[in-house]
Amino acid sequence: MKKKTLALNAVLNGFRSVLNLLFPIITFPYVSRVLSVNGMGIYSFSMNYINYFTLIAGLGVATYAVREGAKYRDDRVKIGKFASQVFTINIYATIFSYVLLFLSLFIFSNLHVYSLAILIFSIQILFNTIGTEWIYTIYEDYAYITIRSILFKVISLVLIFIFVRTPGDYIWYASITVFATVGSNILNFLHARSFSDIHLVRNPLWRKHITPILIIFASSAAVTIYVSSDTTILGILRDERAVGIYSIAIKIYSVSQSLLSALLIVAIPRLAMLFGKKKLREFHNVLERLINTLLIATLPATVGLIMMSKEMVLFVASSKYLAATNSLRIISFAIIFSIFSWIFSQCVLMPAKREKAILKNTLITAVVNVILNLILIPIWSYNGTALSTVIAEFMVMAMNGWSCRDIIKNIVISKRVEKNISTSLLGCLGIVIICLICKFIFPTLIVRTVASILLSMIVYVLMLIVLKNDLILETIYKVRENRRFFS
Repeated sequence: MKKKTLALNAVLNGFRSVLNLLFPIITFPYVSRVLSVNGMGIYSFSMNYINYFTLIAGLGVATYAVREGAKYRDDRVKIGKFASQVFTINIYATIFSYVLLFLSLFIFSNLHVYSLAILIFSIQILFNTIGTEWIYTIYEDYAYITIRSILFKVISLVLIFIFVRTPGDYIWYASITVFATVGSNILNFLHARSFSDIHLVRNPLWRKHITPILIIFASSAAVTIYVSSDTTILGILRDERAVGIYSIAIKIYSVSQSLLSALLIVAIPRLAMLFGKKKLREFHNVLERLINTLLIATLPATVGLIMMSKEMVLFVASSKYLAATNSLRIISFAIIFSIFSWIFSQCVLMPAKREKAILKNTLITAVVNVILNLILIPIWSYNGTALSTVIAEFMVMAMNGWSCRDIIKNIVISKRVEKNISTSLLGCLGIVIICLICKFIFPTLIVRTVASILLSMIVYVLMLIVLKNDLILETIYKVRENRRFFS
């Protein structure tokens, strides 16, 4: 297999993340204006509700498959056997998930207002399993995923402008969302055969796979609870309007988080492979660069989003969603914590096979988050929801970091990290000043938003250069020398 650099993968996955960023920037302002706040609330609640059953169907197979499959990727026969076994387990979990979903719709009458949207979103459960996207992560094939993303986002964009035209068209919006997922996953399944032969097997070796899969699933379930319980509890304790307001803040937050995690996602299979093959020096080198790179990227992104929260809400939605501004400011802090929690769990603890530590940490966080939501939502509504998410993300980051302290200690407690933090914070001060100046100079929303983002990026990078940030200087040098970054 041709070796792929992390730089190339990061660029491809980053481009895909940019598409994921541009797509809602183009569509969400239109959709949020056309649909009513209640319609957006029903859409968001239904999609969030289905996430629980998608999680059950997934059963932690994807994470387990990437960790274990990375060791077999150079042997087509072995990877074929392994992939078929975990795929079969995944199918069984999917059937069980559908049984639970239909039972819940039958039992809980208060879900009837959401039932049609929920059933439409439920189509994704099966096709997420069929899509076997984990095989592309194992082989680091981000070129195919990027091309596929472009194709279906363009088609979906056209369909949204054709069919979503009245306040009651949230069903069309849900259907188009599902179409993009279904189409992508069908192509995924067909193309996956170029890597390995995936099929159902009679004996998927339950004893070998099920214990680590269930531990990973339990951790994923806990993560989903503390990530998704906010919207669920908000919908139950408040109403669909509160969910609609909060959905704007969480949409902007999620898109920003996805863009920043582009490098993190592509590093996971590489780190799993290095740790699995006991190449610990290379593992530490890649991990160190990953942590330092995300340090100088995450801090300015968080500060910029806090400073531009009002503009982002107006730009992405409209003035009727302005109540989401404070929620967005609050939840922006969670970006830092969630990114580094993910590094510690997926890039360190998972390759080191410490999934039990991840499970313990996420279970504790999930319980705390649910309790916080129940306390804070009645008091502060969607702002309380945002605050509970920030606290939860900080908790799980701290506990995951403590659980892998023996591996990351020399990286985290180092002069290089200390300098990256200090130079980045000084650069963030420049971002604050630029955003404040732009608020006074540019009265037009679009001009103010674009100018603030572009000028903040330029000022931030220039300040890092002046402060002699090693990572920025190394990157500039490698670009000049036309070398492959992370090769």
